[in-house]
Parts: sequence; structure tokens; C-alpha cells
Amino acid sequence: MRLPQAAMMAVIAASAASAFQTRVASSHGRTAATATGGPIDSQSRSVTTALNAFQLKDGETANMFDGPRPLVKERDACGVGFIANTNSGEEFGTHKVLTQGLRALDCMEHRGACGGDGISGDGAGIMTQIPWKLFKEYRSDENCPKPGVGMVFLPQDETRRNEVKDVIQKVCEANDLDFLGWREVPVDPATLGPQALGAVPSMWQMFVKAPKKLDDDEETRDGFERTLYLVRRRIAVELDALSLLKKDDGSEEVYFASFSSQTIVYKGMVQGCVLPQFYKDLQNEDFTTKFVIYHRRFSTNTTPKWPLAQPMRVVGHNGEINTLIGNVNWVKAREKSKALPDHELEDLVSADNTDNIVMMCNTQDVPNLLEPLVDLNRSDSANLDAVFELMTKSRHRAPCALMSLVPTAYENEPALNDNPEIVDFYKFHGGLLEAWDGPALLVYSDGKSIGASLDRNGLRPARYSITSDGTVYMMSETGVVDLDESDIVSKGRLGPGQMINVDLETGEFKDNIAIKSEIASRHPYGEWIAENRRDIPKMSFGDDRSYDDATATFAQGSFGWGLEDIGMQIQDMAGSGKETTYSMGDDAPIAVLSERPHTPYNYFKQRFAQVTNPPIDPLREGVVMSVAMTLGKKESIYKVSEKGARLIHLESPVLNGNEMDRIASLAKEENGGFQQASISTRYALEDGPDGIKAAIDAICDKAVDEVRNGGVEVLILSDMAADQAELDVSTYIPPLVAVGAVHHRLIKEGLRMDTGIVVETGSAWSTHHYACLVGYGANAVHPYLALETVKQWHGQARTQSMMKAGKLKDATLDEAQANYRTAVENGLLKILSKMGISLLSSYQGAQIFEAMGLGEEVVNTSFKGTTSRIGGVDLADIASETASMRPESSDEKAKLINYGYYKPIPKRGEYHANSADLAKLLHDAIGLDKKVSAATTRDVAENDGVKPKNAAGYEIFKKSLESAPLANIRDLLDFESDRESIPIEDVEPISEIMTRFCTGAMSLGALSREAHETLAIAVNRVGGKSNSGEGGEDVVRGTDLSDVDEKGRSPTFPHLAGLKNGDSANSFVHQIASGRFGVTPEFLVTGKQLEIKMAQGAKPGEGGQLPGPKVSEYIASLRASKQGVTLISPPPHHDIYSIEDLAQLIHDLHAVNEKAGVSVKLVSSIGIGTVACGVAKAQADVIQISGGDGGTGASPLSSIKHAGMPWEMGLSEAHSALLSNGLRDRVVLRVDGGIRTGRDIAIAAMMGAEEFGFGTIAMIAEGCVMARVCHLNTCPVGVTSQKEELRKKFPGTPEHVVNFFVFVAEEIRELMAHLGYSKFEDIIGRADLLKEDNDQIERIAKTKGVSLSGFFSSIPDSKADRAFLRATPAEGGGLKDDTVHVNGFSPDLDREICDHPDVKAAIESDEGGDTAVSFNIKNTDRSTCAMLAGDIARKYGNRGLAGNLNINIFGSAGQSFGAFTLPGMRVRLTGEANDYVGKGMHGGEIVVSPEADAGFVAADSSIVGNACLYGATGGDFHANGRAGERFCVRNSGAYAVCEGTGDHCCEYMTGGVVVALGTVGRNVGAGMTGGIGYFYDQDGGFEERVNGEIVKYQR
Repeated sequence: MRLPQAAMMAVIAASAASAFQTRVASSHGRTAATATGGPIDSQSRSVTTALNAFQLKDGETANMFDGPRPLVKERDACGVGFIANTNSGEEFGTHKVLTQGLRALDCMEHRGACGGDGISGDGAGIMTQIPWKLFKEYRSDENCPKPGVGMVFLPQDETRRNEVKDVIQKVCEANDLDFLGWREVPVDPATLGPQALGAVPSMWQMFVKAPKKLDDDEETRDGFERTLYLVRRRIAVELDALSLLKKDDGSEEVYFASFSSQTIVYKGMVQGCVLPQFYKDLQNEDFTTKFVIYHRRFSTNTTPKWPLAQPMRVVGHNGEINTLIGNVNWVKAREKSKALPDHELEDLVSADNTDNIVMMCNTQDVPNLLEPLVDLNRSDSANLDAVFELMTKSRHRAPCALMSLVPTAYENEPALNDNPEIVDFYKFHGGLLEAWDGPALLVYSDGKSIGASLDRNGLRPARYSITSDGTVYMMSETGVVDLDESDIVSKGRLGPGQMINVDLETGEFKDNIAIKSEIASRHPYGEWIAENRRDIPKMSFGDDRSYDDATATFAQGSFGWGLEDIGMQIQDMAGSGKETTYSMGDDAPIAVLSERPHTPYNYFKQRFAQVTNPPIDPLREGVVMSVAMTLGKKESIYKVSEKGARLIHLESPVLNGNEMDRIASLAKEENGGFQQASISTRYALEDGPDGIKAAIDAICDKAVDEVRNGGVEVLILSDMAADQAELDVSTYIPPLVAVGAVHHRLIKEGLRMDTGIVVETGSAWSTHHYACLVGYGANAVHPYLALETVKQWHGQARTQSMMKAGKLKDATLDEAQANYRTAVENGLLKILSKMGISLLSSYQGAQIFEAMGLGEEVVNTSFKGTTSRIGGVDLADIASETASMRPESSDEKAKLINYGYYKPIPKRGEYHANSADLAKLLHDAIGLDKKVSAATTRDVAENDGVKPKNAAGYEIFKKSLESAPLANIRDLLDFESDRESIPIEDVEPISEIMTRFCTGAMSLGALSREAHETLAIAVNRVGGKSNSGEGGEDVVRGTDLSDVDEKGRSPTFPHLAGLKNGDSANSFVHQIASGRFGVTPEFLVTGKQLEIKMAQGAKPGEGGQLPGPKVSEYIASLRASKQGVTLISPPPHHDIYSIEDLAQLIHDLHAVNEKAGVSVKLVSSIGIGTVACGVAKAQADVIQISGGDGGTGASPLSSIKHAGMPWEMGLSEAHSALLSNGLRDRVVLRVDGGIRTGRDIAIAAMMGAEEFGFGTIAMIAEGCVMARVCHLNTCPVGVTSQKEELRKKFPGTPEHVVNFFVFVAEEIRELMAHLGYSKFEDIIGRADLLKEDNDQIERIAKTKGVSLSGFFSSIPDSKADRAFLRATPAEGGGLKDDTVHVNGFSPDLDREICDHPDVKAAIESDEGGDTAVSFNIKNTDRSTCAMLAGDIARKYGNRGLAGNLNINIFGSAGQSFGAFTLPGMRVRLTGEANDYVGKGMHGGEIVVSPEADAGFVAADSSIVGNACLYGATGGDFHANGRAGERFCVRNSGAYAVCEGTGDHCCEYMTGGVVVALGTVGRNVGAGMTGGIGYFYDQDGGFEERVNGEIVKYQR
């Protein structure tokens, strides 16, 4: 439904008089009414489940939430820990250990969450030694001292339950497990919440006797444990065959929480404190144990399942496995390659046979015998647990298995200098097994030992204490168990990649080096590697050309190269060794809608980490990352042998010709005998588009034959043509399609582990291309044409001239090619890091992409498991698109086409929605003349040169977008009303609509002062929400203007024009980003909303970037940094690396400013729905969904183009997930990213948005001309420049921006009138008012396979139930925009401090005296002193108090202790603290010291946690003990003293002083551009721990 122009013009004229008839209820409130004009009943709420608001087509199914469950349905995080005491009690331990574990679990409650009913927990559980005293009637000292015990969740239906029991007994007895009986577990269902009660299983325990065949197994019990393990998996098969295993919805109805003769698991969908109330056994004094693992879960889903609670059977996991899809694929491939005769699978009892089964049987794909090992419908923790459990059932000890699965960053690790055996262990296993990579604290037990290990990045807290009676306490937070410090003999923490282990038989405690050295010394790994492995180091590049210039140009054209690829990407990569930096976002059409040809790479969007797991930092923390890869046959991971070392090790995945020759030489027997074969992926051009299918089948068949029959261990897929003649008559299978097809075919045939794949291609030059190739199976890439292009470019006269002129760094041909490879490698690391992955070997085959525009045929052929939710091209379409890239001739004068994919060009170039022409049309409409500025005639022009706004001009602007080429998903949609049109006079006024308008988060620094302040004033004028962006704001902006003269000038802002008294330049939304630039207590308390920047649309998964030339003296003063020094924010992982840590930051912000709502900015990606649910449960007030096409001041080009999905998809998924989970009423949804018109806003509203952000278009409305030089500081109209002479050319005024907003609001009113709706809120979430526009679908040039209905049909129909538009009844049921969540769990101590009469008097008087108060604290008291800091900052700003407010606190402090302290606050903690002490500290003093009678050496013990003083801007900090990882990150003014730190100390520091009086971890001073550090180097090892890239150091 597109309104005719005449009708629209008439509507504008009629509506002008009614624009401001109704005043808004409050400055940012809105009146409340339903579609019929009546009030919304906030009490009548229900989870909306009716689907198909957007109608499905025949044969289609809804696909919004298609994908692996851990990605799209549910993610989690948690608190976890263990207690072990083997000395106290008798053989079976003590009840005290259990009660301490339950107490610790209760004190982890803030790390968990509850279901949608607010009562049912997301999950809590414990693993213990089997309580033999409790089960004495099922055991006998002589015949059965320790039977196997199963903890089983069974159906509630008695008939079905009995059927299940019968099957279980029969399977056990068929495998010589004498059944001793069932025991119904005593439970109290009355303790459960409604959701938990509705899903609670029937809890039973079963007991079986060990087979007589295993009588000699009693000492180790390994054989018995293997039999129990295999029988459990056989039981699942038998139950499934009888349809007794799962419910109708596919969820597990029968689940073994444990089945062992050593350990047992009690867990459920409860809060920690409810677990012992529900399970009555846990209250029984006869429940004794030597150890307990405890776990409290935070799920992003409101309806979590009982089996997903933890611990799992072997592991308790706090974190997320980022490589899960790849890990599961490789497990399947590895299992497929195992072979054991079927008859040997019948015996699940004899020790030798079960040993063979776990090591040699395909335990994934024999579903008639054993339950599949891994399944993407399970959680990441469950899959990791399954593989870990299988490894422990083979010949791996538990620590060994975990070392293999989650390896440390062993390369260049000073701590391992004296332990080469550990390095050799990791080298060996790294070649066999891809790491399960991601943030993880793993607590484990196989019944023989118990331990914990941290991921290689150390992105989870892990503290431990050892007491005088030998008890080991390991915990996510210190203080969860109340210990007397005089009894503690040692305190420590797990650093990145570290492990501790306790032997449950001997009680021996082993630290990281001791346990790893013991494990690594079991085999001579170093000798095996030296004798068998072949290394391919980086070699020099050849100078010889493969093609002449004409042939090279023809080949480039046929592979899709354009002039920009050479002029921008190759020039920057070969010239400077860096990726191209660009700006302004991606405003070109998505590949499937483009009228220009695209390579298949462009149909893929990189996924990235946000909220539930963190991206990592390739720039400053690259020490934990690696791009090394291997080729060859990978042996079994279950049976370690020397053959496992026989691999080709590649230093780089980007190979040159010399390295390819070196690999070829390894085929000789004397060089290792690595058999190799090359398969051409070219096929005859005359075969036409359909020929691609036969060509793919042919290369797959050939690959299978070569590997199976030829023993090929290196398989090369090559599209290289020998010469022009071959190029003329042939085309090629795009390498991404080819490698994906071969990779999956080899997996299917059980051959993938037998060979490595090298892609030799002319179609790879961008970092995104390499990421796609590796992500879909390639082990390495030989980019012959890219290297040929570097040679061609280097030899050009223009290039040589630029080098001579100093515009390019002088480089030899070899150096230029090496630069190119370096740029690719660094780009790959950046892409890995965005997903939180450290190793390219883990990224290989992980398929961490979403496809957009690929049809089912293509996905099933080459990209199995990849989500593609809008359909798209088939194989023939791809072949046609590939052929269309071919140059028309091979004439020597032929040139590459300039496709204009990055920079708009006329005629043949790609369409760009934002252009100079579009800017001119909008400027004409809003009355802006770019030639009128302070530098020209503004001061003498009438009305500052602002011309009257022109409604006809806005119509022309709007029509130019409506008639433009297809670019976005919303271009394929139209409106379809369910009622008659109404007069526009009946529609609510623009004043009401504009309160929903916001500006994008554009920072002061990216924008000039003029542009930033003008936008803020304009949005504030219309009642909308301006956004500070990253970087803070000048405090002068906090006061409304009252000094404006008759000319619209203010002495406060002399550089601005068109001002009015009452204007405010204070941004409504103050943003807190990972760099913490400009974040001070005053900045936090003067914001009306505080936004946490988790991701940015233009570069999700990366930090902000402000080029040095834009860091002026003024900008540097706001950001507490140095003028002219480039500012790069770290990725968001220091204090927001998981959902529970995001919840902590939200808690911090609600504490310091209780009146401000907290918004969380996310970027559209698959799975954002479940992430949004987690954010809502974490108490955010607003969730912003940004599209992946967002603008930016500076970003790597590949990030702009290839990361993030359209907001139409992310918004719809988030709204649908929140609504379906009953969370939609907790949050306001905001959207931004390429929104330009009222039509865009109407569509976004119908998809669920309540507020709308304007970014680039708002900049255009104040004068931007789309020059796209933001990153160069040369903006010709001063919008994005900090140069004084260019800023004077800024032409905008607030009135220009207001004019634009008025036009947009009027357009919305017209649409509403036509649709028959008077209130804007009545169209929110109304996807039933949208339909596919068949005329627009027909315009798609490339394919007829695009369909939107499968995706958008998943939006719930909310036509009848509109309760989600109001806040929850518990919060008053009013407007959500007027409601701010109040901190739960732990604000009591903070309030007690603030309400203390002496404290209140000290703040009120501020007379300069001393005041002292004292309080006790526990770990659940979080953000302590943040409220107090807020109270002081509201009254006195950043200057703080004149006197001293002495706050003495005793105990174990929770997270964020002393956050945002100010001058005058002197906080002393006697005890210990957790993570984030002194976060955002601005002044005052924090002192942390142990109790005087502590039994440990303070200087050697951890006293504060990770990321302390993160973002500090001032103050003094003293810790009588050691700090954790990332101490003083982004410190810009604090003086800090401690007695040693972990890794990454002083990272990104820009000021202040750090003194470390003990040892430190590695990577000190990475990215440090200011300040100074003093380090006591007693052992002489400091220098190798320093990152010397920027800093200088001396003794």
C-alpha cells in the first residue's frame, strides 16, 4: 500500500493546524489508550502464543527460530564452585561439606535468574560423592559395597513411568547389571514455582550391581563405570524406539542426571535456596560426602528445562562455547571415521571390550545401539560434557581430557619456560583436536579427582582458599562460604588457562604446573613431534608473474574483482599491512537484492558475540590467539599414540607458491610421504548454469575416491586456469561452494579426518573471504590471484610514484606480498575475536555465519547447518551470477569494472541509499543551504540562513527512496489494513509521535561539537531522546540555556546558531561503552537514561575507534587522554563478558542513578531473541536493536560490509521472543539503522519497536553531504571534523533537524490515517498489518527464491492482547517509558549507608570535617558505595566532598565494591573483595586489607578480583594483597598500589600511576598510551611479560 502523491499532499495541508493540539503527559510520557480508545488493562496479561500474524504460504513453515538450540532458543551463564575435604570424616566424608556447598549455592543467587513466573529458578544443582550411608539398604560390604546409582527424571504419568522403568530394568539385566531396586526420591513439590511445578519430573533413583565379569575391577572401577556409561546410552536408544524418551515437543521426558558408582547429581529448575527444600535427602545427616560441586544457572529463556540445570554428569560449566557448531561437526566427523565390527558392540560388560568401544566405536552414528554422542538440540554445556565424559571413559584422566578440550595459550607463555613437556602436550593435542573455545570456568569430577580450569582468556572469575584442615574451596566469588581468615593457609585464583586438581583418594592438592606437568609427562610428546611432524614456516614470496597484465585483468574480472578492490583493499593491505578503514556504514543493497553481481561470500554475515559471551581483543590480547593450522590425517583423540604427531603444521593459513611447493615435496617418502592430489573446480562454460550441479558432484566423487582409495592426506581444490585460452572456455565453481560441498561430503563418508583441504583460488582477497573459506572447511588457502594482483599493483607506475612521494611506505615486492598476508592474518584474528574465538583451528568448519539470500538447495549442498531464513538463490542462479562477472573481452586495454560497492559512483555503480543527491533533496526540503555557515554569511543572513521548509521537497525526497532499486528487506513489504481509513484530524499530533524519536549514539569526537550539540538540542526540543554516544560530554551542557539573545546566539555555545532560551544540549541518553571514555559520576547522574553499548551496528564485536587527528585538545580533555593519539576502545569484555556480568553493570548503573533507566544496545543477529530475553531478565529498561548497516566514523571495511543482520530481522526476533516468553512488558524496544522515512518507522513499529533512532539521516539533516571522509577528519561541512577551519563551515541549526522530524512525523500520521489508526501505539507489534509486496518481489533480478513469510510469520499475533505496551503490574502498570526497574538482590547495604544520619549530615553540610561510619558486608552486597557516590555527584558534581567521609567495612565484599567513588570518600575494607573493585573511581580512597589474624601471607594471596579500577579517572587505591586479571584497564587518573596482578595489567591505560609490588602476568601495558607503572621485578622475568608495542620501559 503506497499512498498516491496527491493524497499525501492534501493530508499534509489538512494536518498542519492540529499538530500541537494535545500536550504530552510528561516530558517523555505518552497517553494510554487501546485501539478502541479504552484503557489498557495492565492486570490482564498472558504469554502470547498465537502465531501467523504474517501469513505463511502453502508448504512453508515458520523459520524465525530455526537453528541450533544453544544459538536461537536458550543460552546461559552461572555461578559455580566446589568444596573438597578428604581428611575429615570417615570413608564417606561429612555432612558439613554438603551444607557448606548448599550455603555457597545460596550465596550465588545473584548469578542466577528465575523463570517467567519470577519464582522458578533457571536451574540449580550439586554433584557429590554417592551418599552411601543414606543408601545403606541398597549396598552390602561383601557382595555389593558400591553399586551403580542412577538419578533419573521419569514421566509424571504413572502408566508411562512404569513402561519406562520396565525398559530400563530389561536393558540393565541384559547387560549383566543385576537390578537392586528403585527408590523414589523424597521431594517437596510445594517449594516449587508454578513453571517448575508444571514441568517437574518424577524423581527416582535406581541401583544396580556390578557384573561378575568385573570382579577384578574393584580397585579402579573403570570397567564398571564404562558399562554404566554405555548402558545408559543404550537405554536411551531403546526408550526412543518405543517413543518413551521424549515429549511431543521434542524435549526429554526421561533423563539420567547421573548413572555412576562414584558420583550423583541432584539438580532442578529451582533457586539455590530451594534445592535442599525440594530434595529432602539434602537435609538428611546421613548424606555425607568428601566433595560437592555446586552450580547456579542464569538462562536467557523464561521456560528453562529441568535437564538443562547443572552440574552435568561430569562438568559444571560457567560460560559459553563459541565454537559449538564446529565442535559438534568435527565430533561427528571424528566419530564417523571410527570403526569397530558390529558384533563387538553387543558386549557392553567385559572390560577389554568396553575399552575398545569407547576408543574405536562410532558412538555418534549407531543410533540402533547407542544414543548419539552430540546433538545441537542440546545445550553447549551438555555437548561439552558428553565429549568430556567419553574421553574420561577412554584412557584420559579427567584433567588430561580437559587440557585437550580447553587448552591454554601455551605459545610464548613465560610461566611455561621451565616446563617444555606441557608445551609439547598442547602442541600434540592441538593437532588432533580443535579447542572448545569460549569463556569458560569448568569444574569437573570423575569421582577420582575434582578440579577446575579456566579458559585461555581468563574471562570468568575463579578464586580458591585452602584451610588448615585441608579443605579446598573453589568459587566464582570469594565469600560464598563464611570462613575464619585465621584458618585460611592459602588464597589464590585461577588465571587464564590455569587448572587446579584435588585427588579424592589421597587429598593431594596440585596447582596448575604440578597437575599439568604430571599429565604431560605420561608420554614423550616432544619426541613424537620432532620425529613425525613437518613444519611449513612462512617463506619468501616469488617475483615471477603467472599471467601477463591482460590475462590477470581478465581473471580478476571473472572472479568478481572490481577496481575498488585493488584501489582500496589491495593498496592498503599490501601498502601498509592493514585492512582498509572506512566510514558511514553500509547503505548498499543486500547481495540477493542487488542488481550487480556478487560473489557467494557476500551472502554471508559474520556472527559475533554479545551479552552471553564476550568478543576478545586481537589488537591488545593477541598473545592468546593463533592462526596456525594443520594438514594431514588426524588420528583418534581417544587412544593417544605416536601416529597422532604425523601432521603438516602451517604457520599461516595463507600460503604462497613457495610454501605450496614445500608441501608438495612432503609427498616423497623420505620427506614424510604425505600423499596429495589436486582437483580442478573449473568446468566448461558451454555447460550453462545447470552445469554447476554436475561439476559439484564430480569434484565430490573425485575427492572421496582420492581420500578413500588413494590415501590422499592433502587435497587441493583449485580453480586456477593455465592461460587465457582456458579462461575463455571455462567457468568455475565458486570456491566457497566447492569447499563446503567437499567438506560435508567427506564428513558423510567418514573420511574428513583423513585429509586436509587447501583451496587454491583466484576468488579470495578480502579477509571476509578467507574467514568464509576456513569457516566452511578449508585448512588453508593459496590466493594465487591476490598475490598476482599485489605483484601487478606493485609494478604500476602510480604505485611506485606514491612510494617515492612518501604517500605509501616504500616496500619491496616481497615485502608488499608479506604485508598483504599480514593484513589477512590480522583480519582473520579480528573476525575470530568478534565471536570470542582465539584459534583459527577452532573456527575451521564452525560455520559461524548466517546466510542471507541463499536457497535451500545451496545450503543443503555446501552449507549444511547454516541458517538462511529468507530463501534466495539456487545453484543455477549462483552459476549465472558467477558467469555474469566475466569481462566482455580479454583485450589488452580492458579494465576492471568499478562496481561502486563501497564508494558510490554514477552509471554502472552499485546503488547507495545515502548519497550526495539524496542529501541535496533533503536539504531543499528542510531549508538548509550548505553554503551558509559561520565561515560565510550566516551571521548576517535572515533567520541564520534557514529557509522555510518545503513539503513538496520532502515528497520528492521520499519518492526518490520509494522508486530506488531494492536495497532492504523492508522494501519487499507493504501495508494491509484491517479497517477503513480515518480523517487525519483524528490521528494523534506530531508532538506525541516525536517523543518516540531518538538520535543514534554518535560520539562527540566522531562528530564535531557543532554537529553533536545541534542534534542534542533539536531532539530535546521535540521531546525525543538524544544520545551522547561514546566519549562523554562537557559538563556545561547539563544546564538549560537562559542566555540566548534575539539573534539566537548564546555565550555558552558561541559556535552554534538558531538557539532558544530553554534549549538543552544535555543528551537524554548517556552512553557507557567499553572504553569508558568520559564516564564520570557526574556524567552518570546527569543522564536521564544510561545506555550500555554492547555492540555497534557498523562493527559488532569490536570496540570504538577514533583516529588520532580527530583527538583534539578539547576531545582529549573530555576523554582523559592525549591529544593526537588514536583512541581504540577494547571489545566489550572487561566487565560485560556474560549475562550475569551485564546484569551486574546494570545493577551498578541503577545504583548510581536510580532515576535513570538503563538501555542495552544490541546488534541484529540470529539468536538475538534469546539474548534479548536474557537482557530483560537482567533488569534492563530498554533494549535497542541496531541493524548491521549502521553508520560509523571509522571501522574496518570488512566489518562494515559483512557483520550484522538487517534490523527487520533482529527486531522481529527480539520482539517475538520477548512476547512469547512473557517479558515484553519489562522493556521498551528501540530500533535504529538506516531509518530514513515515516514508512520505515511504521514498518518497524509493526515489527515491535516503540522508539526509533535516526543516525546518518539526522546528520544529513544538519548538513552532511555524504562525502564519506569521516575517518580522515576532512569533512567539507564540519559535521565530522575537529579541524577549526572546517567546523566553521558547519551549516546546520536545530531548526533544520526539527523540520526533518516534523516531516517524518507528518508522514507517519498520513499512513496511520490511511490505515485507520488514531494512536501510534495501536500499530506497535501489529505484523498482521504487513504483507509481502509481490510487485517488489518480482523486481528481484537474481532469483525467484526469496520469501519473507517463513520468517515474519513467527511474530506473535498481538492484535487482541496489548498488555505488553504497559509496565508490569508489580511496577504499577503505567507507561514503560516512565518506569525504571529497581535493583533487587543487594541494594540494602548501600541504602543503609546512604540513610545513615551521619552520612546524610556530612553530605548536606560539606563543611570539610571528618565523619566515620562502620558496616559489615557479605558477597551478596554488590555495588556498595555506588548509591552514595550518586548522591554526592548529584549535589556537588565531580568535585565531590570538601571533607572526608570515612566508611569502614568488614567482610567479603560483592562485585563492584567502591564503584564511582568521588573525592572525599575514604572507603576501607577489612577482608576481601570480588571483581570490579573501584570501577569508574573518580576520586577519594579505597583500601583493602586482610584481617589482622589472617593465617595466610597477604602479599602472596588474592585479595581483590578481576578488572579492578576499570575506567578509573582519579583517586587512590591500595590493596594489601594481589589483584586479578586486567588491573587498571583504561585507568586515566587513579593512583593504585597492589602486591602483584594477573595478565593484562595497565591495558589501554591513558593516565595515572600503578605500583605492583609483586609478580605480574603477561601482556603488561598493552595499548597503554599514558600514565606510568612501577613493577618490583624480584625474579627478573618482567621484561618478557611486557607488551612492548607502544610502551617504553627501563630499570
